[in-house]
Amino acid sequence: MKAIIPVAGAGTKLRPHTYTQPKALIPLAGKTILSIIVDQLRDAGINEFIFIVGYLGDKIKDYVGEKYPELKAHFVQQGDRHGIGHAIQLTREIVGDDEVFIVLGDTICEYDVKAMLDMPHSTLGVKKVDDPRNFGVAEIGDDGFIGKVVEKPQIPKSNMALVGIYRIKETGFLFTCIENNIRNRVMSYGEFSITDAIECMIGQGAKFQPFKVQNWFDCGRKETLLESNATLMKKFGGVIAADHHFENTIIVQPVSIAPGCDIKNSIIGPNVTIGEKTTISYSIVKDSIIGSFANLHDIVLTHSLIGSDTEVKGESRSLNIGDNTEIDLGES
Repeated sequence: MKAIIPVAGAGTKLRPHTYTQPKALIPLAGKTILSIIVDQLRDAGINEFIFIVGYLGDKIKDYVGEKYPELKAHFVQQGDRHGIGHAIQLTREIVGDDEVFIVLGDTICEYDVKAMLDMPHSTLGVKKVDDPRNFGVAEIGDDGFIGKVVEKPQIPKSNMALVGIYRIKETGFLFTCIENNIRNRVMSYGEFSITDAIECMIGQGAKFQPFKVQNWFDCGRKETLLESNATLMKKFGGVIAADHHFENTIIVQPVSIAPGCDIKNSIIGPNVTIGEKTTISYSIVKDSIIGSFANLHDIVLTHSLIGSDTEVKGESRSLNIGDNTEIDLGES
């Protein structure tokens, strides 16, 4: 079993942060989006990973090499982005005939990975949603199998959304369908989607079972990323690294603080994630995500997403600031 994680997207909805940082490496509940995904799969026994990289791909490679040196990791470059189906096709030589477990690089769910691996047929992760028009949708038949999948239907016949988790047993079949779709220009919304490839497989007799995930966390936009951070923090609690310096500081849990942080004369929390070697003084921070090597002074932050290598001084604001930025809100 090999795991495929596409992380080549530019993350345009999280700009300006994703100009300098891949979306998959944004801090979330004391980890990163990517580490949450990898840890789930590794804990289920998968130790060979294929990362499809593109924009800022070297940062993904460096992160995986440093944090997961024990993994057998492959990196496939997707130069021109033509959709997830096109990205998966690039892994064909590495995958060979092995089964694959595909998790999109911005998909965080609570689910039993081992139970999904034990399903007798290919399996798609699904979750009931109120408005399925912005997702791939699975139509489930009376026999319990998926009879049809459609990418972002305008008139959905089901409210079971595809969450971005796919366990594929017939990988040769998958690659053949993707190749046929590319050859025949079968596209959805200008891209070669994995949903269309799976629909091709179903049309030719492949069996897919639905697997209902417990929770599905949206990491695509600032507001929903902060909501997901708060939800995960409340559920699992925070982690404060032993390597830190606090002085005259109040911590309101849940809070996650990475190593090397220097915080004084401040109130931190609740629902705050702080990256490594960040300095905070005379500030109040709650319901926010702060990147690494940031410097905050004399500021009140709520519902804010602050990038790495950032300096912020001044008064109360709700901010969305990218990396490598210096802002002094105290100036007139």
